[in-house]
Amino acid sequence: MATKIKLMRLGKMRAPYYRIVVADARTKRDGRSIETIGKYHPKEDPSFIEVDSERAQYWLGVGAQPTEAVAAILRVTGDWQKFKGEPAPPPMKVAAPKPDRKALYEEAVRNNGDEPAAGATTPRKKAAPKADAPAEDPAPADAAATGAGTAADAAAAPADAGTAASAPAETPAE
Repeated sequence: MATKIKLMRLGKMRAPYYRIVVADARTKRDGRSIETIGKYHPKEDPSFIEVDSERAQYWLGVGAQPTEAVAAILRVTGDWQKFKGEPAPPPMKVAAPKPDRKALYEEAVRNNGDEPAAGATTPRKKAAPKADAPAEDPAPADAAATGAGTAADAAAAPADAGTAASAPAETPAE
């Protein structure tokens, strides 16, 4: 059986990642594979490449043919040069390890000390500014503005006027 070392595409649209697999040459790109020997994530910076060198050497030794893309990956990792007996390539760029989140938190606590913050770290939400406060009884204001009122207002008005005229002006209580 003719075997190939090829890429099996996984992931979603515009975010691919690949497995480097050994499969029968007649299978589909993402079809059944014999063995998975590595990973390739091209969208990371720098690209993530992980190859099981021992298994890659075995499959190259028994006659598996790499595709062009896999051959390029094997050249970067140095597995192709090892198989051909050539000198090793310069080392690959590797992404810096991510700092431990717990260590970052503990360091921030130590730097801040035991002093409480002067205020809240996030400002409070303020209520929306209110429009002019409505009058307690909007009917009298409307009646005074239009000069007309209800029948009850008309009947009460003369009585109020008469009592106001007969009563002396109020003086503040002492």
